[in-house]
Parts: sequence; structure tokens; C-alpha cells
Amino acid sequence: MSFQPDPDTVAQYLIDSPHFFEEHAELLAKIRLSSPLLGRAVSLQERQMEVLREKIKVQDLRLADMMRNAQENDTSSHKLHAWTRSLLLARNDVDLPHTLVDGLRTGFAVPQATLRLWGVAEDYSHTWFAAEASEDAKIFANGLNLPFCGSNNDFEAASWLEQDIQSVAMLPLRSSAATPATFGLLVLGSPDPQRFSADMATDFLVQIGETASAALACLLE
Repeated sequence: MSFQPDPDTVAQYLIDSPHFFEEHAELLAKIRLSSPLLGRAVSLQERQMEVLREKIKVQDLRLADMMRNAQENDTSSHKLHAWTRSLLLARNDVDLPHTLVDGLRTGFAVPQATLRLWGVAEDYSHTWFAAEASEDAKIFANGLNLPFCGSNNDFEAASWLEQDIQSVAMLPLRSSAATPATFGLLVLGSPDPQRFSADMATDFLVQIGETASAALACLLE
């Protein structure tokens, strides 16, 4: 009875003998492997080429995805620049909140946007952006370390927008990143449940919140 080594033994032998196929090069042409792409047996060299093509295809897809993300980030950066410039060009302080939310709606295609500020100077106490916000809404804003994104679960802040809001993004407004207390809340809303999903990245929204905070600080008492 002839000895039949198990596959693991053969594999280990080949690992321990790196020059085996150099000494028996004729075996490479005789080895046949099944091809999942061609549906037939192919030579080792053909199978290696298939594997290499698949790796190149995966790398091409990754590169295309990276390029698409880079283009999207570049577009977002241009939008942020234009929006920030509009805030700097606002003619007076009382126009600033309108310029801010209108720029978000038009520049970033946000269906609805609004804000509420508390602790504003007396000159602005009767404006739309200084409308009453409950203590619960203020406590909620103070507890946000990052913008909140997700479904509208009957949030008070969502009621500041028009009806049919399915998803919201709520950005706390602070005088500085190191200050826990907020002076307002910027609210973005959409009838699309997936527009502001709970798993979306918030880095860009953080930049919007910080820019809005810096611009609106001039309205505080």
C-alpha cells in the first residue's frame, strides 16, 4: 500500500522547501486548478493571473471610491467657504441669523433650517431667533458634545421647523469648544428619513456649528 501524505503535510513541505519548484519547474505546467471565473480547470499560471486581475479590480474600485470622496469633500469645502463669506458680508447683526440659515438651505440644499438663541442682548430680545425655548431644550443642547443626527422623535427643536420633518440634525452653539454651556441651537430638518441618519459622519457639521457659534456670538448680551 502506497503512502498518502495529508494535505497539511504537503503544504508544510512546500513551505519548508522554497526551491522545490525551481528544481521541478516542469510540474508548474502540469498543475491544474479550478477557475471560478472560467468554470474549468486552468494552469497555475492562468489562475495566478486571474487572482492578480481580481486584486487590480478591487484596488481600482477602492481608488475610484477615494477619488469620489475627495471630490465630495472638495465640493463641501467650497460650499463652506461661500457660506462663511456670506456671514462676513452680512450688513448688520440682525440680518445675520437669516443669512446664516438661508445660506444653509440654498448652499447645502437643506430643506429646512432654523435656530434659537438664548441670552441675547436686549436689542434682539423680540426677534424671531430669540423666541422662547424651554428649559428642557436648553438642557438637551447643553448635553450635546457633538451634533445630533437621527430620526425626529418629537423633539421640541424640530417643532421650530415646518411640518413633515422625518430626520433632524441639531448643532449646539457655544462661545468656545471648551465651554460646556450653550447659547443656542441650530436645527436642520428634512422630510427624508435618511438625510440626517444616526450613523452619518458629523465632522463637517461640527465645522458648521463652530462657524455659526463664532458668527452669532455678537448677538449675546
